Amino acid sequence: MGPSGSGKSSLLHLLSGLDTPSGGEVELGGARLKSLSDEARTLARREQVGYVFQFFHLLPNFTVRENIGLPLAIRGENPERSHARIDALLERLGLAHKADSFPHELSGGEMQRTSIARALIGGQPLLLCDEPTGNLSQKAGAEVMALLRECVDKEGRSVLLVTHNPRDAAWADRVLFLVDGLIDERVQLSGPHSDPAPIHKALGSLGI
Repeated sequence: MGPSGSGKSSLLHLLSGLDTPSGGEVELGGARLKSLSDEARTLARREQVGYVFQFFHLLPNFTVRENIGLPLAIRGENPERSHARIDALLERLGLAHKADSFPHELSGGEMQRTSIARALIGGQPLLLCDEPTGNLSQKAGAEVMALLRECVDKEGRSVLLVTHNPRDAAWADRVLFLVDGLIDERVQLSGPHSDPAPIHKALGSLGI
């Protein structure tokens, strides 16, 4: 968590290899990203990372189902053989009735849920989520957070979530606060918290 401009999205870009750090090292799956070629870095990201972007990045000429199945197609899998997995995500995220719709036919919340399903479908061990509930209602946002929590508890994945929302942060095992590009070590919270009040208090103490 942190104020706008504190470096939250930049951190996710660095950790996924989308950007290269000017100093220090980022390791992903035991590999130092800076030492990899562009192609090797792309392959590492494809195998290791599912990414929920703040802006949806859906392909306009692909249906919801096709957008969700895109990571599988890129990896050389036949999405036709993954219908059950895609259908389960469509159902869980309330998108079953939109499976054959195109992005321009969706609301902002539906586009966001499609981008979340696309990040989840590949089964990567690390999920990077940039404000994944920012365009969702409180109820839909809670359902998405429950799904991400399930990825951790039942599937053993790791989730790194950027959020402004204390209710979302309350689902986390650990909450860190980013101020001017640095982790503020004065306040770190362990959870999960059923009540977001400690997070509100921490934000207030840091002047965020």
